[in-house]
Amino acid sequence: MVNGSAPAQAEPDIDDVRARVDRLFQEAEQAQERYHDAKLELVELNDELDSLQADEVRQGDEVARVRSDVRDSVIRQFQGQSLGPATQLLNSDEDAFVNELSTFTTVSDLQESLLSDYNDELKAFAIRRTETSDRRDQVADLEAELKDEKETVDAKLAEAEDLLGELEAEEREAILSRDSDVRAPSSVPAEGRAAAAVQYVMAQVGDAYVYGAAGPDAFDCSGLTMMAWAQAGVSLPHSSSAQYGSGTHVSESQLQPGDLVFYYSPISHVEMYIGNGLIAGAANPGAGVRVADLHSMPYVGAVRPG
Repeated sequence: MVNGSAPAQAEPDIDDVRARVDRLFQEAEQAQERYHDAKLELVELNDELDSLQADEVRQGDEVARVRSDVRDSVIRQFQGQSLGPATQLLNSDEDAFVNELSTFTTVSDLQESLLSDYNDELKAFAIRRTETSDRRDQVADLEAELKDEKETVDAKLAEAEDLLGELEAEEREAILSRDSDVRAPSSVPAEGRAAAAVQYVMAQVGDAYVYGAAGPDAFDCSGLTMMAWAQAGVSLPHSSSAQYGSGTHVSESQLQPGDLVFYYSPISHVEMYIGNGLIAGAANPGAGVRVADLHSMPYVGAVRPG
């Protein structure tokens, strides 16, 4: 007799789920850090665009000024006479203005310097207009890239949450808390400005990890290190790869509390060294802000900000 009940589903393998969740968290963080990099580039592009648009306006005003001088010169030559063919010249748009001049019989009588100025200014204006248009296109492309990266982060995180949702509560807790078994030291001996940065990070241990967050109660990796060093008066970009280029590179043997340490290739994660072979930082949505071993992830290098 055929049993009409549905077959029992096999329990998900805890090690397999752990590996897949780790991979999804890392891929989400990589996308988030690319998002941060793109945002920094977008700020620069928008600044350039503002400058180019201002240049374009100034150059347009200069073209209009020189064209007015040329028109005045033409009108003076016909003073007291019918403008005749000069009417078409005076009514032409700026792109046709020079062509009309070239067919006008009195061109040779016009001030050569005015014609030269007009040609030069018109060419400069065309260059500014093209550059401005190119920057607008770059901004639009970058905004589309930002949207794609944000969607990637959300999709990876949702997939990880679905996987975790298939587990029993204890199994889920075992995966999410496994990076939180290193006890935070009671004090971290840091000197100078680094002391304020270290103190800030250590005060956030136990806070949540949220992609794109920079406090006050949740952080991503570069958001936490950025805010920590801001307490010491040091401005860092909200991007792990950009932070890798901000400061003096130091070897592992030279590490001091407050130094930033970087992971993965390409760089997509940053935490803070707190001494005794330990780091503190925003790890992932499972572990949050915690203390871990220096080599708990693929180590790339370190930087001393300030």
